[in-house]
Amino acid sequence: MINLFIANTDNSWFDFLSAEGSLQEVNFWSPGEQGFKALLPGELLVFRLKSPRNKIGGFGVFSSHSSLPIQMAWETFGRANGVPSLEALRDTIARLRPNASIVPSTNIGATVLVEPVFLPEHLWFDLPESWSSSIQRGKRYSTEDAEGLHLWDRLLDSAKLTLTTNVAGFPSHEQARFGAPTLITPRLGQGAFRVAVTEAYGRQCAITNGKVLPALDAAHIRPYSEGGHHAKSNGILLRKDIHSVFDAGYVTIREDLTFAVSSKVKEVFNNGEEYLRLHGRSMRLPVNIADRPDLELLRWHNRERYLG
Repeated sequence: MINLFIANTDNSWFDFLSAEGSLQEVNFWSPGEQGFKALLPGELLVFRLKSPRNKIGGFGVFSSHSSLPIQMAWETFGRANGVPSLEALRDTIARLRPNASIVPSTNIGATVLVEPVFLPEHLWFDLPESWSSSIQRGKRYSTEDAEGLHLWDRLLDSAKLTLTTNVAGFPSHEQARFGAPTLITPRLGQGAFRVAVTEAYGRQCAITNGKVLPALDAAHIRPYSEGGHHAKSNGILLRKDIHSVFDAGYVTIREDLTFAVSSKVKEVFNNGEEYLRLHGRSMRLPVNIADRPDLELLRWHNRERYLG
């Protein structure tokens, strides 16, 4: 069973991102911090364009949901938030939350979608018959039901007319159209990777257990530029300074999942006590085993990056 969630979608957000061209990921944000549990990663969030349009305008593959400070949302997704600047994002949220003081540290809901499809107006189509104008946030549909399956097929058929490549990671349009609906493996972009790794590690540094979110980074074990992927198993949530020395090879994580600090830290910088104190510490692991570091990638970092 695959679910789809038809979400009420701001027309200006949709129009701005439609004009941006091809996007790998977007932030379908909400002004408050309410959670979102309607979908699993790989299911579809469908854009219901608000009145006066009242049409289905496209969809995105659900990756993850998080609560992020406005500043971090902008740093992570930039214009993929659906606005041209950080100031515009703050102003938009301020209009939606008139009784709150909106500052860069104000949290918003971030629903991360990858491989979004924004259909041109001539391909927008009607909502399912069971949709009600009184629905505030959205409604979930299942492909086990006729309405949900019809919606799935209609989305794929419409996307097929607009895209030259396979939509949303499906093996082919014909297989997707006539085969049983299946979960899509979200192909993460840089922003989706950052949010997914942040959540996988419980928003805490894997080495220090620090919880100050602006001070944390999602580090690639094997850099994307050197063949690594935006995958949670290739990511570790680290304090920003530790991320920097990890990328430079002055520290690593051993196969036994302990933190190792190179003697080069002391030799080159005549300093580094704050890192040497952490030498031998066991890293904090994600609860989900599939999200934990790939041991082969750790071997790569030990072999190709670590200065010993």
